[in-house]
Amino acid sequence: MKKFFALVIFSTLLCSCLPKNSEINSIEDLAGKRIGVQSGTTSASYISKHLPDSYLMEFITGYDAAEALKKRKIDAIVMDELPAKSIIARNDNLKIVKDKFVEEEYAVAVRKGNKELLDSINKTIREARENGTYKALVNAFISVEGNIQLPETKEAETDEYITMGTNVAFPPFEYTCRDDGKIIGFDISLGQIIADGCGKKLKILDKPFDSLIPALQTGDVDFIAAGMSATEDRRQVVDFSEPYYKTTQVIITRK
Repeated sequence: MKKFFALVIFSTLLCSCLPKNSEINSIEDLAGKRIGVQSGTTSASYISKHLPDSYLMEFITGYDAAEALKKRKIDAIVMDELPAKSIIARNDNLKIVKDKFVEEEYAVAVRKGNKELLDSINKTIREARENGTYKALVNAFISVEGNIQLPETKEAETDEYITMGTNVAFPPFEYTCRDDGKIIGFDISLGQIIADGCGKKLKILDKPFDSLIPALQTGDVDFIAAGMSATEDRRQVVDFSEPYYKTTQVIITRK
């Protein structure tokens, strides 16, 4: 009986020492928490810089981080908003928390000094905005209804290829279609248009996100379209096109 009461007292004291509110509702609430991010992303950089007392855990994909969150191996995920919404759509036990993250811009990356390709990509992006192709891509992949209607593209009649590096785990920008196994997404269609503008066929190389810039530098790929934010750190090693999409980061937690 004495052991029982001692256990009850110990449990009561232990509970009183736990944080009164461990729910995550803001960036500040992430302090001291185990935070999952996709390796090599701006989310990882943000956590390292602004939340040094947290426990950063890097994963190959956002889906891997989501599995860890559901198994309570981490307390939250920080990642870009649209891919986060895709994860939430598949996991009704998770939710999104929005807070004041800095807005970022996606752009296409090329090797330093590759002005010819960069000029061609910028021309393609500008023309896509002017002729309605860009709007069609937004309607196809970023529509509220979620109805995918792929814009028509005509592959160039040539034996020359241009290789695009991407990470096929970042919907709606690049992912594998459940119906037929094809790689689709906003960036994939944009890459096809870029290849058309160069008069070449498109070849897609799927790699881990943090391997894309090294692959670009070694010549394994000609350009990167992978929901990559044009940060100042990255501009030191690659050249970026004009931005083609603005985004912000969000927090994913358990409900």
